[in-house]
Amino acid sequence: MTKEAVIVSTARTGLAKSGRGGFNMTHGATMGGHVIKSVIERAGVEPGEIEDVVMGCGYPEGATGQNVARLAAMRAGCPDTVSGVTVNRFCSSGLQTIAMAAGQILTEDVPMAIGAGVESISLVTMQGPNMNNFTEDSLMETHPALWMPMIETADIVAERYNVSREAQDEYALQSQQRMAAAQEADLFKDEIVPMETKMKVVNKETGEESIVDAVVDRDDCNRPGTTLEGLSSLTPVRGEDKFVTAGNASQLSDGAAAVLVMDAKEAEKRNLEPLGAFRGFAVAGCAADEMGIGPVFAVPRLLER
Repeated sequence: MTKEAVIVSTARTGLAKSGRGGFNMTHGATMGGHVIKSVIERAGVEPGEIEDVVMGCGYPEGATGQNVARLAAMRAGCPDTVSGVTVNRFCSSGLQTIAMAAGQILTEDVPMAIGAGVESISLVTMQGPNMNNFTEDSLMETHPALWMPMIETADIVAERYNVSREAQDEYALQSQQRMAAAQEADLFKDEIVPMETKMKVVNKETGEESIVDAVVDRDDCNRPGTTLEGLSSLTPVRGEDKFVTAGNASQLSDGAAAVLVMDAKEAEKRNLEPLGAFRGFAVAGCAADEMGIGPVFAVPRLLER
């Protein structure tokens, strides 16, 4: 039997609105530790059997800094023998960790590892990220788009590849409808692990702040009542001639997720039914000002292999 890496358990938090949701006071290590502990328990393995925790994070600083992968492993109750490494490939950071965990199993004879991801927009970017010496002079002259925010690159992709505002709004509506239907059918029940938190609430009228108990047990980032008329009435953020609006863009959210990746023979020995098998991974670069088009180049590369 050829060596194979399989996923034997998964867990994630609900996605909470950044700034106003249930994770607006929750440290990255706390969220990460919660899902890591859950995948270990769901697989029925001992924490000390995990060799490495690979955790993705788009902004690995502040509340998600200090090698948050290692912090989360310790927060999950893993012993000192379990290592951790934090990975940053921005939006695909979490996906990258699964490939890395699988690679350890396929090439390094690691019996099991965890791939995970965590993000706290509330406690990092909304609190003011570290902007000291943010740019590099030479690159800023030759490749200024490397520092371009996503909303600008999205507008460029829309214009460059003729993706109309109407098509974007229609796709956004379809996404909202699918999400609402999935929630109505309780399809996320098995993957979300509820988490008790402390949440800051601000009175809109008085500005008074209070701390309340909360439970994040579902995704609160969608709007089930969304209509095409409502979406089309929104003004693009960057001006009337642009495309991205508050309705067809993804919401800023806080949350964490993890998967336990194991050698297939080890899973069979433990009578664990694989949820999926790792088959391959590929990356591809593209022009910085159209970074969102990257998968168009990466997917064919993977399929060719």
